[in-house]
Amino acid sequence: MDVRQLRHFVTVAETLHFGRAAERLGMTQPPLSQSILSLEQALGAALFTRTKRTVSLTPFGAAWLPHARAALERMNALPEIARRLREGEAGRLELSFISTADYSILPDLVRRYAQLCPGVEIVLTEATSDVQIAALLAGRQHAGLIIPPSGMALPEALRYRPLVSEPLVMALPESWLREGRLSLAAGRLPPEALAGLPLIIFPRRSAPVFHDLVTGYFAAHVGGAHVVQEAIQMQTIISLVSAGMGVAMVPASLRNLARAGVRYVDLAGPAPCLETGIVWRAGDTSPTLERFLAVAQAGAVP
Repeated sequence: MDVRQLRHFVTVAETLHFGRAAERLGMTQPPLSQSILSLEQALGAALFTRTKRTVSLTPFGAAWLPHARAALERMNALPEIARRLREGEAGRLELSFISTADYSILPDLVRRYAQLCPGVEIVLTEATSDVQIAALLAGRQHAGLIIPPSGMALPEALRYRPLVSEPLVMALPESWLREGRLSLAAGRLPPEALAGLPLIIFPRRSAPVFHDLVTGYFAAHVGGAHVVQEAIQMQTIISLVSAGMGVAMVPASLRNLARAGVRYVDLAGPAPCLETGIVWRAGDTSPTLERFLAVAQAGAVP
């Protein structure tokens, strides 16, 4: 059985006349009759009841007709499906991201990409930068939103493009401000006020750049950081701040994570900045990835 035979069957079923069906198909009647007979033999059942005057579908033929039509429709759609896959309008995009990106660039990036390519399935996975890099090297992801490593280059197999750089702010327990444990100056937290404060932070093994940025700021301004708790999820860190366990230095976009009992406060003076960018495998020519990279570049901060 082939597609040509399916077209022959559907055309005869629609006209119930071999002569008219042959004319519509641009062929003569004998080869059409032979094609239908061969199809019936392959199926092991008659599709038509034939007399000298009439042609009608058998019960089997009538029941099989919708399936044949559906198969032809799928076949006819294949060229358009191939075009959409080829041009990145359909398919699948595997994207991983650090937890901080969930409150900054990720939502807008995914929204703009989904609007451009509504036929693409977007699979999102939250992971730390080190886990993402390992997954990309193993070919398990198309791209990732990471904090780039500092003082060392990414593996040669990967490519990186910066997307956004944002200042860090302090997440403070609201009760500490209310009780006078911490005081602000013109709505900002003086660096010297950080001395001795219990700090909640990402572990260095998971986010070395972020960790060093924070601890380096504490070292420069108050002699060092008093780390009391580590957590790899930003939501967890903010929850611990809400519970009064300590303070945290977080990207300014975390203000989008509203949590009762937490106040986000700017630092007085220059604040350290955290860069987030997109990483992908060199040589990956996936059409969905190429479109995503174009969308990411269009929204990148110069």
